[in-house]
Amino acid sequence: MADYPLTTVTGKIGPLLSKIREVGVPSKATVQWLKSVGFKSSNDSTLLTAIRFIGLIDQAGVPTETWKQYRGANHKQVLANAIRDGYKELYAVYPDAHARTSTEIEHVISTSSSAGKQAITKTVRTFQKLCEFADFSATGEPPPPETPSAGIHSPSATAANQQHAAIGQQPRPSLHIDIQVHISPEASPEQVDKIFESMAKHLYKNQK
Repeated sequence: MADYPLTTVTGKIGPLLSKIREVGVPSKATVQWLKSVGFKSSNDSTLLTAIRFIGLIDQAGVPTETWKQYRGANHKQVLANAIRDGYKELYAVYPDAHARTSTEIEHVISTSSSAGKQAITKTVRTFQKLCEFADFSATGEPPPPETPSAGIHSPSATAANQQHAAIGQQPRPSLHIDIQVHISPEASPEQVDKIFESMAKHLYKNQK
């Protein structure tokens, strides 16, 4: 079972995390190193327990790859992943442990600790303080594609329908035909009438 860490100076967790991103990577994160970056109180040494638990340093105090990643632009997401990994037993009970109440976290931690009420309270506070500087909203997974349902049109389908509608609303091109009739001057009136009667028959038969 997890031996959850606690620090008696939870208010210094944020400043320490900032220092990790500001200063160079030490060969080892020790009490002496803490003093060199401004954490000189005797109780500040408990901060090392917290960052060791989430994998920023190994058991010997040597900064890990997670420490180096935390110095980058996505430090909040890196910290969230480190917390999930370090507190994996807590997250096995509550997948959204960072959003749970102090009472709910206390119930989980108390089952794996023989510490008193005050120590458990500080343990919970250590976890919650670490979470304040992490971003648990970024999963790194793309959103699922939208599937159009009946009666609902996707943006692409709507645009296509509008385009087709616009084409259908355009005026149809008009057709104009000029017909030239050459009649011999020697044609009789009856022959001329027959010519125009035949033209009318063929030109207007589809409009009846």
